[in-house]
Amino acid sequence: MGKGTSAKGKHNTKKVHIPCRRCGNSSYHARKGICASCGYGKTARLRSYAWAKLRD
Repeated sequence: MGKGTSAKGKHNTKKVHIPCRRCGNSSYHARKGICASCGYGKTARLRSYAWAKLRD
């Protein structure tokens, strides 16, 4: 197998995001070890940003 398109087509066989043990969302990156939703694995604080808050 070469390095071209046929090889790149094999990259979607493994699950990347699995359920997070802290928040329960399926956004824990298994290879990086970081949750995209709550920040588990990167910080002890819950991931939150002001721009993501609902505005009244």
